[in-house]
Amino acid sequence: MAHSEGLSHNEAATDGPVRPIPYDEDGRLPHESEFLTQLGDRVREMRALRGMSRRELARRSRMSERYVAQIEAGKGNVSIVRLLRIALVFRGE
Repeated sequence: MAHSEGLSHNEAATDGPVRPIPYDEDGRLPHESEFLTQLGDRVREMRALRGMSRRELARRSRMSERYVAQIEAGKGNVSIVRLLRIALVFRGE
């Protein structure tokens, strides 16, 4: 049997010490924080392109204005369903 045969990718032996995963102050991985920041920037940009206030986006997507502000700031951990609501508002549905 080969050295890593039967082991999952995560269980395979490594050549060096395993380093801890660096989490940010919000308890997120760096890639998660970067994704949420980019998502927030895109939501804000789409809203601005449509001349829509944060309040209007919140009302039309059935979310609180505060939650929309958190998403735009890259702080809201947005669910896929809430992201769909925002997308549908931007599509005009």
